[in-house]
Amino acid sequence: MDAPYALFGLACTVVGMVFAGIGVTFGVGIEFGWIPFAVAAVNLVSVALYLHATRRGKFAVWHGLLDDLGLRGDERLLDLGCGRGAVLLLAAERLPEGRAVGVDLWRSVDQSGNAISVTEGNAEAEGVRDRIELRTGDMTALPFDDASFDVIVSSLAIHNIKGADGRARAIDEAVRVLRPGGRLLIADISAADAYRRRLTELGLADVRLRPLGWRMWWGGPWMSTRAVSAVKPA
Repeated sequence: MDAPYALFGLACTVVGMVFAGIGVTFGVGIEFGWIPFAVAAVNLVSVALYLHATRRGKFAVWHGLLDDLGLRGDERLLDLGCGRGAVLLLAAERLPEGRAVGVDLWRSVDQSGNAISVTEGNAEAEGVRDRIELRTGDMTALPFDDASFDVIVSSLAIHNIKGADGRARAIDEAVRVLRPGGRLLIADISAADAYRRRLTELGLADVRLRPLGWRMWWGGPWMSTRAVSAVKPA
């Protein structure tokens, strides 16, 4: 589960509103009791959307995003904040002669069960263990040389960095390790406009921002995911 504590909070709100509705109905009357039940229903829909996004939606969306990249199959790709490997392993399947590198701090607060051993096990299960490399590292100070990667992707990770300056450094680092002519694709729930502006300031070409639709709504349209893409000039 992505951000499991957020999902737990939504579920607690549903339960709390149901009990509040029961209390208001018996204490004040049915004319007011429907209000907490309505809030509970809205939050229940949010829980359903969140579960779909974290269990199915993000995989379906990233299948399409990676297909749209038109990978040759021999690229060196970096996944920033790879977690348990949802995007990393989908990319590795498309790189029979390439390499998919994942970097993460392996914090379970951002994703349940997030550990390098879990990602290795998932790669074994998907049959791509020989195509991936996992590193422990901070996105604001990547442990890679300049111009090391043909493609850089990131899914729902950069927003976890505290502060606008920290997130800007992560964008700077992504551009630093990207080769001239390389492509960058970031999907995130917040600060996407800031990513777009920073990439433009750094001189990247074909910078685009687009929504990714209801399959990556984290509780509702107010928590939707957008994609920022760009090309580093050759």
